[in-house]
Amino acid sequence: MKASLFYLPSIASRAEIEAGMAGMRPDFYQRMLKELSEQIRLADDLGYDSVSFTEHHFHIEGFELSNNPVLLDLYFAMQTKRIRVGQLGIVLPASNPIRVAEDIAMLDHMTGGRANAGFARGYQRRWVDIMAQQTHGIYGALPNQHDEIDNANRLAFEENFRIVKKCWTEEMLTHDGKFWKIPAGPTPWTLDTTEKWGKGVENGILKSVGVVPKPLQKPHPPLFQPFASSENTVRFCAQENVTPILPPMHPFHEDKLYSVYAEVSGKPRGQGTGVLRDVIIADTDEEAMALWQDSGQFSGRAWFEPFGFRKGMADPKTGRFPTPEEVIAEGYAYVGTVDTVLRGMEVQQKRQPVDWVFCYTYNSLVPHPVLMKSIETFWTKVMPRFR
Repeated sequence: MKASLFYLPSIASRAEIEAGMAGMRPDFYQRMLKELSEQIRLADDLGYDSVSFTEHHFHIEGFELSNNPVLLDLYFAMQTKRIRVGQLGIVLPASNPIRVAEDIAMLDHMTGGRANAGFARGYQRRWVDIMAQQTHGIYGALPNQHDEIDNANRLAFEENFRIVKKCWTEEMLTHDGKFWKIPAGPTPWTLDTTEKWGKGVENGILKSVGVVPKPLQKPHPPLFQPFASSENTVRFCAQENVTPILPPMHPFHEDKLYSVYAEVSGKPRGQGTGVLRDVIIADTDEEAMALWQDSGQFSGRAWFEPFGFRKGMADPKTGRFPTPEEVIAEGYAYVGTVDTVLRGMEVQQKRQPVDWVFCYTYNSLVPHPVLMKSIETFWTKVMPRFR
């Protein structure tokens, strides 16, 4: 099993967020960058496999100030030696796929081949509707909601994804899709330089373009998708050799998705997949639970449950949700002492072995010194059992 630190980088503590408009504070942002730098340098020294950031915009409330994950990747890669850097993920329906391909290829070169690539569909309509407005009819799509908005979002995601891969793997790019035409039409291009030393022009008309640079890693950086919770998404990941990262889900849903991935990919069940887990290790279970209440549970209630992210944990027959204690005991959150976390991980890996664990860190919501100790303890006292 490989372990990655996952950041939805919060800018402030619970008390500072509850005071209002924390996202507007430059001093909070500076503090966050300093603390993240120390945490990621520690993870690099310890041996964590990677670190990943999400993409969101307009987060004045103070959660998830991560509007450019590639820029964050580069910032932290320049401070580290070996840890891989990636995105979970760039929201493709609201992005220009050619620019995404260029940016990640540049990141791959600038980090010496340490880039991962992760893509998401986008569910927060406050920003997706604005940022995707030139891609007509594309809006944020709520998890577990299958309607016309969801379908249009998925079509845009899949077309953009395939353009990104073509940018990386094909010398010259052409595309004729629903959302993109490359070239855009009969574009005159009579430059003698292209005729002599380039490619893609016939009779003075542009017929194809070459996207450069190509990634350093061949054929391209490893691919990931957060946080896969539908059969359509998992099936797509299996077809495209993408590692899906599954959020905590009731075994009924979980079992079905792992089976779909194995069936479509042809890999042994669980191979090529990963999980997202809250990770907080403390000296006592009570201390860890108190920290989790002010971080994972607080942000979950305030920020994620309104979008439907908790629904997958409900028993499909009774509608009952597990208690926090049951969540920990069944390995859906790694919260507690080393012994408690080890037991939970063993239960989870026995139920469903996976290749990756993405450790949700809750920076700022968990005090920095406590989080530094938790990051070190998880790697040195828990992960040796599973690597």
